[in-house]
Amino acid sequence: MDDKAFFRAVAERSGLSRQEAADLTRATLETLALRLSDGEVRDLTPELPASLRDSLQWGKGEMKIFGPDASIRRVCQRTGLTAPEATRGVRAVLSTLQESVSAKEFAHAMSQLGKEYAQLLEPTG
Repeated sequence: MDDKAFFRAVAERSGLSRQEAADLTRATLETLALRLSDGEVRDLTPELPASLRDSLQWGKGEMKIFGPDASIRRVCQRTGLTAPEATRGVRAVLSTLQESVSAKEFAHAMSQLGKEYAQLLEPTG
């Protein structure tokens, strides 16, 4: 999946414009990168569209512990979106990420994020 398809999928899922979806995607990846180990960032990065790889490298090595609510607040601060918009957007980014990277790498990332983040995923099937 290239970056335009990624942004389009996030926009369709979240109800945001493509520009808002692009900004939200970058902010979400930057926020999630703070929660992931260096090894997981290294493994996940090559599976992303090239233009999104820098977002996952942002904050690399910090591995801070915070939950989904704090992630959503951080995304709100970075994008200017409301909490409901950011919540829909983070859900959309996670679901699009699940479709665009290997099942193995997505599972590894989600295991580091924890079950609270898994609850943000859109139901499948």
